[in-house]
Amino acid sequence: MTLVFLNLMLAFFLSLLGTLTFRSHMMSTLLCMEGMMLSLFLMISLASLNSQFTLSLIIPTTILVFAACEAAIGLALLVSISNTYGTDYVQNLNLLQC
Repeated sequence: MTLVFLNLMLAFFLSLLGTLTFRSHMMSTLLCMEGMMLSLFLMISLASLNSQFTLSLIIPTTILVFAACEAAIGLALLVSISNTYGTDYVQNLNLLQC
């Protein structure tokens, strides 16, 4: 494994640790999830460039599309929760109420 892949794996696991640690605020969780998607995109892009299989070049584009959809849904949820409750602090929300 090269040093680039080790750094990208470290970035992925640090973002995962940040997601698990800072899950009480929605903005922090969304930023950590974006970091995970970015490092995953870079790892798969480098792996597909190193392979000689030409159809593998569509996989990073697909992951980038999913990351954009995830960001849009996360931003919509953040705006909706902050408009409804006035904060992005998720621990005190009761999501089972109507």
